[in-house]
Amino acid sequence: MNTLMKAAVAAAALAVAAAPAYAQRVNTSGEGTFGRVTLNAGFTPDPYVVSVTAGGPVDASTLGESCVGSIPQRASFTLNYRANAEWPTLYISAASDGDAVLAVRAPNGQWTCNDDSNGLNPAVSFSNPRSGRYQIFVGVFGGDSVPAVVNISEIGAGGDQTAGGLPDWQLDPTYGAVDLVSGFLPDPHTIDILAGGELDARALGVPGCVGSIARAPDYRVNWTAGSGQLPLIFSVNSGADTTLVINDPHDNWVCDDDGGEQGLNPSVRFVSPVSGQYDVWVGTYAAGQLQQSTLHVSEVESQ
Repeated sequence: MNTLMKAAVAAAALAVAAAPAYAQRVNTSGEGTFGRVTLNAGFTPDPYVVSVTAGGPVDASTLGESCVGSIPQRASFTLNYRANAEWPTLYISAASDGDAVLAVRAPNGQWTCNDDSNGLNPAVSFSNPRSGRYQIFVGVFGGDSVPAVVNISEIGAGGDQTAGGLPDWQLDPTYGAVDLVSGFLPDPHTIDILAGGELDARALGVPGCVGSIARAPDYRVNWTAGSGQLPLIFSVNSGADTTLVINDPHDNWVCDDDGGEQGLNPSVRFVSPVSGQYDVWVGTYAAGQLQQSTLHVSEVESQ
């Protein structure tokens, strides 16, 4: 082999060996692709949940011995945290239908990574966390990019808020279904429901969607529109602070917290409702026990 060819081969080998160094080019200064939040210790509701896309072109292994998988070049999400000694641990976890990984850069510049803390879902924790910016990179171990959910908590590492665990309108509604035609009587149509559930509606990533809801719909309305201009109004009457999450016939998510006429009741109004299936979840603003509530479906009034 001549000298020129040897030099070319050596250069090619060096280029291959240096390829993983691309991971060193992660952008730790930019704001997270899916946003940022400032949380003070003791924040509520806990966990704080945000939807992201896991995966990217960067090899995480060069960040540290425990770092694996492919992560994005830019942070998935940025947490600005204000610590307090009364809250000694900060937990950051992620979940997806794939094999998600986490790489988190703490305010002191150190990397903390994890792959399979909760099944195939990653979680990291910071004891006596510092105040400052936590850059959260959500990646995947093999495979393509997938939807994922990030949980930020001071109570414990998440694992239940998975992309596959989002509310599912295809499941049978817990409290049944009804066929309603515009002009129905009696108006309102009501059904008693225990509000709440194990999922955080914020994982939908839709403005106004908050509260703890169930996986399956609470109720389903099969609606036949009329020729008039009457709206279709969903509202809840409860002694608790309840929320509404509705999947409409066009597969849009529509939500409300305190838009009703009384107290903390939620209300969603479809001004020109189309015929089709409306799946309804009644949530509780605060996580915890299920709460007695009554769902109202009306063309004339809101609770």
